[in-house]
Amino acid sequence: MTPNRTATTENFPVASWLIRPANRAPIMAFYRFARAADDIADHAPITGSEKLTRLEAMRATIAGEAEAEPTALALREAMADRRLDSVHALDLLTAFVRDVTTPRTATYDDLLGYCAKSAMPVGRFVLDVHREDPAAWPASDALCAALQIINHLQDCGKDFREMGRVYIPDDMLEQAGLDIDVLGDSASPPALLGVVADLARRAEELLAQSAPFAAMLRDRRLAAEVRVIQRLAEDLAAQLQARDPLATRVAHSKPRAAWLALSAVLIK
Repeated sequence: MTPNRTATTENFPVASWLIRPANRAPIMAFYRFARAADDIADHAPITGSEKLTRLEAMRATIAGEAEAEPTALALREAMADRRLDSVHALDLLTAFVRDVTTPRTATYDDLLGYCAKSAMPVGRFVLDVHREDPAAWPASDALCAALQIINHLQDCGKDFREMGRVYIPDDMLEQAGLDIDVLGDSASPPALLGVVADLARRAEELLAQSAPFAAMLRDRRLAAEVRVIQRLAEDLAAQLQARDPLATRVAHSKPRAAWLALSAVLIK
């Protein structure tokens, strides 16, 4: 997530019109909570210790130990109204704490471990809101991890320049003979393009695992949203194997995004 981004300007749909209106409110409460935590971890002009204090206030509010943070309180109330477990919100907060304390990523397994806290809880929460079978969690996890990796690749230059944060695994950079400073350049050398393409292919492998996800869902409107997200992610993963995220913003144009979304909804 980035500053000034809203649910309508994220890379992938957030509780779009496809979602049943009754289910949008708790999903948006979770989104606003995540945005607030992201703003603290990434963009607040305060020290690391102050960021951790504010994230702890969010955790305490979710846990019912305080009422210190408004988005956390709103989410806690939404979860109580639906009798939803707070575990996904608490897991998400651990990812933001990690962002503050650990700016580098050692290995691909570490990256997947980060995705398990930063991305997978979002999909699981949406499934819980819809009362879907937890048997769908592994497919959801694969999709959410792929989305996270794609976002990291899209933003790899900005994350490094603005926050000194690197999600591309250190060992992959080292094996390519690269130093992290290369992420501050205006264009990628061939070796970095190779690393980016490798990670994009791994995202494609995750998307292959998530391909059956939509068909597993009882809620047809949620299934349609999942098909849209899957299609958009597959396209971006392909783009990231051919384009340089340091030299250009690798993203969908509005017409292409609309076409991909429409085709995903109409063609199962």
